Amino acid sequence: MLKMYKRNIKLLRIEKPQFYYFSLETRIHIDPCNNQVPDRKMARRMSVKSSGSGCRIVVSVVLFVAVLTPLTFLVVREAHSNAQPDAHIDSTKQTLDWREQLARQHLKSLFSKEVMDIIIANTDFSEPLSIDFIKKYSLSSSWKIGGLDDQPTINTTLLESKQDLPGSDQATLPVASRDNLAADHSQFIDSPEKLARRQLREKRRNKRAAELIQLEDEGIIKHENAAIERSRVVDSAVLGKYNIWRRESENENTDSTVRLMRDQMIMARVYSSIAKTKNKLDLYQQLLARLKDSQRAVGEATSDSDLPRSAHEKLKAMGQVLSKAREELYDCKLVTRKLRAMLLSADEQVRSLKKQSTVLSQLAAKTIPNSIHCLSMRLTISYYLLPPEQRKFPRSENLENPNLYHYALFSDNVLAASVVVNSTIMNAKEPEKHVFHLVTDKLNFGAMNMWFLLNPPGKATIHVENVDEFHWLNSSYCPVLRQLESIDMKKYYYGADQSATHSAGSSNLKYRNPKYLSMLNHLRFYLPEVYPKLDKILFLDDDIVVQKDLTQLWAVDLHGKVNGAVETCGQSFHRFDKYLNFSNPHISRNFDPNACGWAYGMNVFDLKEWKKKNITGIYHKWQDMNKDRVLWKLGTLPPGLITFYGLTQALDKSWHVLGLGYNPSIDKSEIDNAAVIHYNGNMKPWLELAMTKYRPFWTKYIKYDHPYLKDCNLSE
Repeated sequence: MLKMYKRNIKLLRIEKPQFYYFSLETRIHIDPCNNQVPDRKMARRMSVKSSGSGCRIVVSVVLFVAVLTPLTFLVVREAHSNAQPDAHIDSTKQTLDWREQLARQHLKSLFSKEVMDIIIANTDFSEPLSIDFIKKYSLSSSWKIGGLDDQPTINTTLLESKQDLPGSDQATLPVASRDNLAADHSQFIDSPEKLARRQLREKRRNKRAAELIQLEDEGIIKHENAAIERSRVVDSAVLGKYNIWRRESENENTDSTVRLMRDQMIMARVYSSIAKTKNKLDLYQQLLARLKDSQRAVGEATSDSDLPRSAHEKLKAMGQVLSKAREELYDCKLVTRKLRAMLLSADEQVRSLKKQSTVLSQLAAKTIPNSIHCLSMRLTISYYLLPPEQRKFPRSENLENPNLYHYALFSDNVLAASVVVNSTIMNAKEPEKHVFHLVTDKLNFGAMNMWFLLNPPGKATIHVENVDEFHWLNSSYCPVLRQLESIDMKKYYYGADQSATHSAGSSNLKYRNPKYLSMLNHLRFYLPEVYPKLDKILFLDDDIVVQKDLTQLWAVDLHGKVNGAVETCGQSFHRFDKYLNFSNPHISRNFDPNACGWAYGMNVFDLKEWKKKNITGIYHKWQDMNKDRVLWKLGTLPPGLITFYGLTQALDKSWHVLGLGYNPSIDKSEIDNAAVIHYNGNMKPWLELAMTKYRPFWTKYIKYDHPYLKDCNLSE
């Protein structure tokens, strides 16, 4: 019986076909008589039974040869490799080792050609076979690594980490085996393919790291730009002397001294009032004196840096007087009553100031700046100095041509009307096909004509009319004119005592704007009467700016409806219940309170459908029902919502962006992509109330070097 031990070899198993290498503790029992390989238990029985047999001599010889021959070969090979390493490497590359030839002969009978190709391509039989060797070279994924019989089988593939198996194998092997494994591992060098893959992974990691750094830098720059933009938008006049970029703002309590002094002033007022009632005149005079000193020191300061150097001394002096007053006059109930009275008084003052602010803002929105009034007066004088033959506009034959693009603009503001016309023409693809119908009042008729005679809109056609010359527009035909002549309406608008209306809140004040009394504002409900020979017209307000060509609006299919407009509702905002009185049965029965509102300012009107559906008659009906202002307050949008209810086709929101006259948080991308931007609200671009961030969109269409503008001190 041959007992053969092999070291440093783990059990390797190919599932199909089965092939085994056994580890150190595994014994291979070979029967030299019949070449059968039994299992372990059978091998033990055979070894016992054959102890007395006649094969001992043969076994002894074979054992001697099997042990001595490998030792001799290893000694000779080691000496030869030390003497001529290079020659040995070359010889191993050119000729096959005898072990490799022997292994191939035995393996060919067990494995298919494909498996043999994998083994030959991935195995170097000149080196000892080990776990590190298996992990180092790309063997097939069907190979599995197994341990001893008393250890759990470990199945792994080459996709697992290199650091998992060697550690666990070394923990189970003897010290000598671990040393040999380490020596074997150091002899292997990564193949070029693995080196290339490792370099590729490194490049991907570096590229990803660079991308992350770039994204972080872009984010930082974006936040910085946003902060700069916000700082530019904020008006410094509103902030006063306080600035978020000042160094002292880094301290969270930059106004602690100011607030303490203001608190002292409040308590000084309380104790001075109590001292006067208790006849403590000396203390009363001291409190008043310190109160005046603190008031002069604080002034309009909003942070500690704004206080004078003497503020701390006055703070200390006031503290001493207050401490004295507390000792002599403190009464918890009395102090509480005084503070409550002061709080109520301050609350009333705040309410009064809010009302005054609202009235002033509405007044500022109603009035026209002196510079624009100056411009209108100068233009009017120049117009009436012209001879009659020079007061006519060219291309009057285009005014009734239905094949051209017609615009309706009703305004008494020369500068605003010029911006609308100039912005439309400058962004039009075919300016010669555009016709502008301007209507103004008799006060601005000469100025409007003179301005466009001096500044004609290129090849476009323009025509100016006077609303007071529309003799058909009278109180017998128009309900609004009839209502404006009533005594109740005159009292509502021109009554000397309007305190009751003012006390009702700011919502009523805006309806006292003169535009609601002007027929220029209500003329939009009479478009077919004003332009009887036109089929379609685009209505524009005078507080808009055109940024794109609008000719595509004439090609929009209104699906048999009369009005094409952009809807303004968002959730519960700008819906019908915001404008109409749904407590009235006439409104609640005929309209949906959640119906979406839409905006005036840029509207496409199909005048043919208008005439068919008698839109003006519908308007007259509801306007007569609202003579007591019980259905809606004054204005043109509520009657417009009623008149065009169910007859409005929604347009894409990019055609008309609103809110530049009251909303400071409109996204700039929306403004840039809009065909028309609308300064609806009180902060008109020609007023000082205008928001500075939106004003450049309007001013870029004005030539401030014009002689008339210079004479009237009009500037950006």
